[in-house]
Amino acid sequence: MRLSRITAAALALAVSPAGLFAQGGEGGGGLYDINTGLSFWTLVVFGILVFILGKYAWGPILAAVDAREKGIQSALDEAAERNDEAAKLLAEHKEQLADARRQANELLAEGKAAGETVRKEIEEKARVEAQAIIERARAEIERERDAAIAELRKESVDLALAAATRLIQENLDQDKDRALVERYLTEMGSGGGAA
Repeated sequence: MRLSRITAAALALAVSPAGLFAQGGEGGGGLYDINTGLSFWTLVVFGILVFILGKYAWGPILAAVDAREKGIQSALDEAAERNDEAAKLLAEHKEQLADARRQANELLAEGKAAGETVRKEIEEKARVEAQAIIERARAEIERERDAAIAELRKESVDLALAAATRLIQENLDQDKDRALVERYLTEMGSGGGAA
């Protein structure tokens, strides 16, 4: 039905302008002369063209434009959504990074504190060991000194007994006794010892 209307309208347009041109006559009009028939048919053709375009062309064009607009809007919405999601992920990442830095700083502080504690323990242990070594050395020195004094006393007693034994064996006068003791001490000093 639509096709028949369109065909009838196109046929009427095709026939009508020919009739209008036939009426035109000779003597041509001026530049500013208005031909009402031509104007009428121009308006009718324009109206039909607008109707046909509105019916068949503008609908699909507007639908395509609307679809394109909706596609662009959905892409913009999706991009905004992804941007928000990326901002949230970035904020989470920054928070995790700050937490990791805080934990690293805590570990460093704990390590420093543990190192300081170990250092103090080692120093205290070394101080205690040094004191023990000094005490052992003092005790050893005391023992050695006591042993040397005892040895010296023993040697002194032996020397005195040896000297007395010689003096008793020879009953000499004071000058001879002095010479005998000096000779005995000289022999002791040179390594001869008491026989």
